[in-house]
Amino acid sequence: MQTILGSGGAIGIELSKALKEFTNEIRLVSRNPKKVNPTDKLMSADLLNSADVQKAVNGSSVVYVTVGFEYSMKVWKENWPKFMGFVIEACKEHNCKLVFFDNIYMYDSNHLDGMTEDTPINPPSEKGKVRGQIAKMILDGVEKGDLTALIARSADFYGPSIQNTSMLTETVFQPLSNGKKANWMSSVNFKHSFTYTPDAGKATAVLGNTDDAFNQVWHLPTASNPLTGKEWIEAIAKELGVNPKIQVVPKFLVRIMGLFMPIMKEMVELMYQYDRDYVFDSSKFEKRFGFKPTPYLDGIREIVKSDYK
Repeated sequence: MQTILGSGGAIGIELSKALKEFTNEIRLVSRNPKKVNPTDKLMSADLLNSADVQKAVNGSSVVYVTVGFEYSMKVWKENWPKFMGFVIEACKEHNCKLVFFDNIYMYDSNHLDGMTEDTPINPPSEKGKVRGQIAKMILDGVEKGDLTALIARSADFYGPSIQNTSMLTETVFQPLSNGKKANWMSSVNFKHSFTYTPDAGKATAVLGNTDDAFNQVWHLPTASNPLTGKEWIEAIAKELGVNPKIQVVPKFLVRIMGLFMPIMKEMVELMYQYDRDYVFDSSKFEKRFGFKPTPYLDGIREIVKSDYK
């Protein structure tokens, strides 16, 4: 049995699709889980309840964490360490491997141009500190030898059928598709990597089913030579068949937008990711598994085909 905790989000769904290449015994766990594959087994659970986490993990050979708590600093501080503690204890108790889908918020802000698995950990934001804390919980367990786990890190992600959790969807695809200006924070002149969610799902499934991939950190496959903000907007507008209208959003305006778009309210402390090149290197995974990430223009084309036509 391979189990996904937090199965209903963008990554959980893509992971569910990918895991069927490895097993027909997939357990999807969330408050209101829905089948992705016909043979999926569903379990409703409160993942902030220790007993529910124990039940969800019991009988699993691999447990994947793709949970997406509400994108709120207060919620993250309260929920993530508590939840991760429950998961780690359950994986130890039931002798199963842990795969944690992570982001790059804990990386030093001065080392974002060419991020690798060895990029220095120095969280520049409160959310980054939370991510650093829970990653350390996992790696400490690995170092002690009583937990078998890996961390799979993604850049900001984009992909088909994503609601409310992709900056590119919320600030570029949707406004342009509605005849409005695309919004880009700080400056449109810097490169910005995005991980394509179907690639992330496939790669996470591969890692979870590769014994020697454990007890280390992996960057999930992400196309190299990322576009600048301006190039992203122009490419998406071209595929949508609209004019590439752009609004560059300074910090004070992000705060105002946050009154109407909750995700923007939480982005103020992360705006440093947009005032410098943000380039994600996944060559370790690509070389190990011979995986070619989806080119950016192909990803854009698939999203427009899926969601806007």
